Amino acid sequence: MKQELIERFIRYVKVNTQSDPNSHTCPSTQGQWELARMLVEELKAIGMEDVTIDDNGYVMATLPANTDKNVPVIGFLAHMDTAPEFTGANVNPQIIEQYDGGDIVLNKEQGIILSPNDFPELAHYKGHTLITTDGTTLLGADDKAGIAEIMTAMNYLIQHPEIKHGKVRVAFTPDEEIGRGPHKFDVAKFGAQFAYTVDGGPLGELEYESFNAAEAKITIKGKNVHPGTAKGKMINSIKIAMEFQQQLPAHEAPEHTEGYEGFYHLLSFQGSVEETKLHYIIRDFDREQFEARKAKMKEIAASLAQKYGNDRITLEINDQYYNMREKIEPVRHIVDIAHEAMTNLGIEPKVKPIRGGTDGSQLSYMGLPTPNIFAGGENFHGRYEYISADNMVKAAEVIVEIIKLFEQKAS
Repeated sequence: MKQELIERFIRYVKVNTQSDPNSHTCPSTQGQWELARMLVEELKAIGMEDVTIDDNGYVMATLPANTDKNVPVIGFLAHMDTAPEFTGANVNPQIIEQYDGGDIVLNKEQGIILSPNDFPELAHYKGHTLITTDGTTLLGADDKAGIAEIMTAMNYLIQHPEIKHGKVRVAFTPDEEIGRGPHKFDVAKFGAQFAYTVDGGPLGELEYESFNAAEAKITIKGKNVHPGTAKGKMINSIKIAMEFQQQLPAHEAPEHTEGYEGFYHLLSFQGSVEETKLHYIIRDFDREQFEARKAKMKEIAASLAQKYGNDRITLEINDQYYNMREKIEPVRHIVDIAHEAMTNLGIEPKVKPIRGGTDGSQLSYMGLPTPNIFAGGENFHGRYEYISADNMVKAAEVIVEIIKLFEQKAS
């Protein structure tokens, strides 16, 4: 299983599937189409049935039931795209056998080193087979590890028909990294009662709480006048934008928060005297606090509009997704089954909130309750990303064990 996982994973990461928030197509990039078509062929090759790819690049397939029991249809999902923040072109994975616990030279020429001094969690991986970048790209374990693990688990079950299971659906989706993953996902066509995204981080992660999320875009109009004659006339939009930012709580930002703490995150600040644009994301686990954060932004914008003129400040806030706990709590047994699967395999479940969102955040509100389980990667979205092939094996085994438990608990 380990070699199969490594081979699949490396094949997938070599396809550049960075999503593009500025594109209006679905998928947002051609590379995702390339990977989607590759996955369709591989699903057919291992013997999956009802393999489809729709006009928006969503890949679906079925592992038919081999039991007469009335087992709920469950699904497993992973996303094909990688983050737009760091290049995913020309990924050149390195395999480190029997990692010794020391520094890993990612790129000798550029002096890029993956060191336990900077990333102390590397100590947990001594003796593992690690897959790293060459220091010039991200790796793509988020979420091509999840794809490889689902594919390998399905192949294992097909090769071991003695393992009884209900009907299983799998899906590989585009554009998760830009928040659009489920936007065109056909829940009815997928036909699962419950699902799991395989999109978590280190070994044992099990998540069914996500942020409530919104984005805010502020446009500030100034008035440019020659600085030599500007007194009483110039209105500098950059300074108004700085004033906006300064009125937000300084320590309620990603670099100062953890656990269940929410934040305002200034993603971009682009401006001139004449016009400045601010782009924020707003995050909080608590729905009331989430609404309060949006209200705070509106309050600041209104205050500045009163000070500088109503026509000078435009604020647009759009909700992106909500805390999936609200939809998963009524079917909490699906979390309990994943917990039991990990425990059965000697894995300590680490139940924690996702400081982010997954496709499951939106799918749960679309009628498909979808908690998240680990895929095994570390340091996502950058040059220091790596994954343990040993823990990829464990993720695939957890998928198989969840499927077995659903069958065993059915009547």
